[in-house]
Amino acid sequence: MPNAKMAEQMQKGQGFIAALDQSGGSTPKALKLYGVNEDAYSGETEMYDMIHAMRSRIIKSPAFTGDKVIGAILFEQTMDRTIDGIPTATYLWDKRGVVPFLKIDKGLEAEVNGCQMLKPIPGLEALLARAVAAGIFGTKERSVISAANAEGIAAVVAQQFELGKAVIAAGLMPIIEPEVTISIADKAEAEAILRTEILKQLDALPEGMQVMLKLTLPSVPNFYKPLVEHPKVMKVVALSGGYSRDEANAILAQNTGIIASFSRALTEGLSAQQTDAEFDAKLGEAITAIHAASIAG
Repeated sequence: MPNAKMAEQMQKGQGFIAALDQSGGSTPKALKLYGVNEDAYSGETEMYDMIHAMRSRIIKSPAFTGDKVIGAILFEQTMDRTIDGIPTATYLWDKRGVVPFLKIDKGLEAEVNGCQMLKPIPGLEALLARAVAAGIFGTKERSVISAANAEGIAAVVAQQFELGKAVIAAGLMPIIEPEVTISIADKAEAEAILRTEILKQLDALPEGMQVMLKLTLPSVPNFYKPLVEHPKVMKVVALSGGYSRDEANAILAQNTGIIASFSRALTEGLSAQQTDAEFDAKLGEAITAIHAASIAG
């Protein structure tokens, strides 16, 4: 069973979840936005050292505490590393009061019916066992929806919930993430199909079983209210999906009961070249703004 104190923080905490889970494909872009170009490192090892240094700097910042940041999603290598000699997940919870999650997906399949399913996750059972041992509370797994295709969306949601049940069986809380691409012309129609499919899966879950949902900010405010209020949903969180921080915050504030789980919108404006005082001030501004939008409803 997930940690009871962490579960209480997820249910009642007044804040948002930081997405610090850029993986191999997105790490170079994240570093570039942070002011670290590809010529600054050689090979994957140095790249991951630099992204861990960036994440450690964020986590150790005075602004990054459970008062406003109630959870953080980690990349597998981040879970396996330490901050000041303390395993990252332990540091998050014990030192910052932030609930740790783990990104477990291994990328996306090629698009079929306008959607991208999760690739198989080799060694899933062992990975989940490692996560439990490391003090992780839950997992995150991302699929992508790029068209209002009923067959494709139904397949994505069914796969997400199947994996979610395996995560629950391992004693963890799944964050189910079927992301709708923000730039598609039929975004609202895709969201309508998605909501219907998620409700079907939620209603079919055994009594007492819960999941979390991570969804693209909807085209219609409070469109996901039936999911927010569903007894089998612990929390609904929103991804920024390419919106700027200001845009994402403005939309989020219109959706009662949904909190942020931002990545790029959180780290926007942070730079390796900033002094610690400048960095902490900039991160503090971002956290304050995202927190305000998360509790606005």
